[in-house]
Amino acid sequence: MTVRPAWLLPLGQTREDTRLAPVGTWSPDGEIRTRDGVIPGGNPFAATGAGAMSLQVGIGRAAVQGTTAQGAYPVAVDAPETVTFTDGNAQFARIDSVILRVYDGLFDQSDNALARVEVLVGTASATPTAPTLPPCSLRLWDVTVPAGASAGVGGINWNSALADRRRYTAAVGGIIPQGWGLSFNGAYDGQYRDAGGTLERWNAADGTWKTYRPPELATETITGGVSTAAGWSLNTFGARRRNGVVQMVGYWTRTGATLLANPNLADTLVATLPIGWRPVLLVEAVASNGYGFGACAIGADGLMTLRSWAGGGPTRTDSALEKDTNVRISATFVQ
Repeated sequence: MTVRPAWLLPLGQTREDTRLAPVGTWSPDGEIRTRDGVIPGGNPFAATGAGAMSLQVGIGRAAVQGTTAQGAYPVAVDAPETVTFTDGNAQFARIDSVILRVYDGLFDQSDNALARVEVLVGTASATPTAPTLPPCSLRLWDVTVPAGASAGVGGINWNSALADRRRYTAAVGGIIPQGWGLSFNGAYDGQYRDAGGTLERWNAADGTWKTYRPPELATETITGGVSTAAGWSLNTFGARRRNGVVQMVGYWTRTGATLLANPNLADTLVATLPIGWRPVLLVEAVASNGYGFGACAIGADGLMTLRSWAGGGPTRTDSALEKDTNVRISATFVQ
């Protein structure tokens, strides 16, 4: 027995059946309904061409929801299953579906208690669509059967005929992996799903999936900790960090000699930022004293080095940063 259901057979469910079938509480689809789907792990129910008109479906596990009264059936396929497609229509293509189906004679007319992988034959048409699923079944693959296809004329081109229709489920509270289609509602407020690499959270109040964003970190601020170099006097300093973005501004007085910028300013250390408040890469900050302006490099070591200057001062017309003028240096960077 390669397709093993659990909690279906009136007698004879083996311990092996119970161990292999995905018994547990899966993502809900209502108060007592389960979101049916494939259980992720490896490549469950992988499809591989096994002949001109035959397809092999690999091993996997799934939960298949019946009616509300039936509940959900855990099913395991522990060996590959091969299914065969009937020849194509003479005029039109059709779409067949490979499904995992549960038969339960207590709820249907089958007189059976079994699960199997089977082909649900679609209707040939100029614009074919996949067939409607019968109760208590799960679609795995859609297969386009071209007009006139048969083993005698080459059969089905498996490279182009297969359409993945596996949808996934997860244990309650888990993140539902992305499978075929995202047009389904969540079952409860705070449910999560993977939407193409983006984590989404179901907002029950708005009735929609919303991109999940982690809570923002508390804003941090400092007004000290900066070390001022010789030739400068610190008036004020402040820095603010929010979600890894740092804004800082310092206000220094040049107490040393006037710094000439003819033709350029010699690199001059102003201060050193405290550990934890430094950029990862070199940042060029803006410096100004109200008469001229320049660039101040801030390195990963926290050193703030004035490297260029243009403009004069209260008593000079050449490019120079005069003694006793106040210089404001500001920067914004991502850590």
